[in-house]
Amino acid sequence: MSLSKNFTFEELTITDHRQFDNTPNASEMANLMRLAGFLEQVKEVLGGKPIMVNSAFRSKAVNDAVGSKDSSQHRMACAADIRVPGMTPDEVVKAVIASGIGYDQIIREFDRWTHISVPNTKDMTPRRQALIIDKSGTRQYV
Repeated sequence: MSLSKNFTFEELTITDHRQFDNTPNASEMANLMRLAGFLEQVKEVLGGKPIMVNSAFRSKAVNDAVGSKDSSQHRMACAADIRVPGMTPDEVVKAVIASGIGYDQIIREFDRWTHISVPNTKDMTPRRQALIIDKSGTRQYV
């Protein structure tokens, strides 16, 4: 099922932990639709390059299985971990920040992928928080 022009329900809910149900409830589904729309904006900012989604929505069971916190925006269907062929995570972060689009968080994670999110509710103002997470810890992106 298409959620937007380029993003499907299946790719935003896929998990390697198939033994767990990863079906969003109604509010999570609404967030997933917002996230898909936002990823379209990211795709445009990146010149139409393909966006490969590693992980987006995670049910509690899936989130626990990957060792993430309950407060993760993935739990609410507001975040996606992405890779963009031909671009480094750092290049993705810089392009999104420079574009001025309303991201809530953007995180360069372990120089392997980019975490990007929308606010937890549609009426919240995006925080535009930019971070780096790696083996040295978490810090502001500069």
